[in-house]
Amino acid sequence: MGNSEIFPLDILLYPLFKVHGLQLRNRIVWTFGHGLHCQKRFSGRHETILWFTKSDDYTFNLDPVRVPSKYPHKKYFKGPNKGMVSSNPLGKNPSDVWDIPNVKANHVEKTDHPCQFPVGLVERLVLALTKRGDNVLDPYLGVGSAAVAALKNERCAFGCDNVGEYVKIARDRIAQLRSGTLRTRPMNKPIYQPGVADAE
Repeated sequence: MGNSEIFPLDILLYPLFKVHGLQLRNRIVWTFGHGLHCQKRFSGRHETILWFTKSDDYTFNLDPVRVPSKYPHKKYFKGPNKGMVSSNPLGKNPSDVWDIPNVKANHVEKTDHPCQFPVGLVERLVLALTKRGDNVLDPYLGVGSAAVAALKNERCAFGCDNVGEYVKIARDRIAQLRSGTLRTRPMNKPIYQPGVADAE
């Protein structure tokens, strides 16, 4: 086994969840533009998120996580709705491929954690898959991005981690959230593209 081998954890874990009767609803690909540059394989620029449910009775709130439509003024060209706008005024379904910047050195949320998740990534999951007042558990809390996403949106947050320094940072971030001083990247903020703003 060489040091360049990768392990598809989502594929390896899928049968373990199925054995316990869980049902896979989505396999989400989170893609991002920055990361380690590989020399002997293509540089990794994505991670996967598996959304399982225990039954067919589950929460899915699409409206809070809709993204802007590509053609928001597109209209029906025939039928009983001819001439009316065909897209949802709240935007479109974000699909199962999410282009959200990862937390690197110049990211507004950056802490000492080496592989910190952006709050906006978890926030989309919290808003879509839970209701206000629901419990959100992160058994690998790290610096508390999931807890921040949950508390920011009126959910209850629980978590644990075996690195005391990360737990301290998580508590500090929660305190900043409660005081209104925590800086986070807005959930659906467009990806920065050099030159695009100047051209518009």
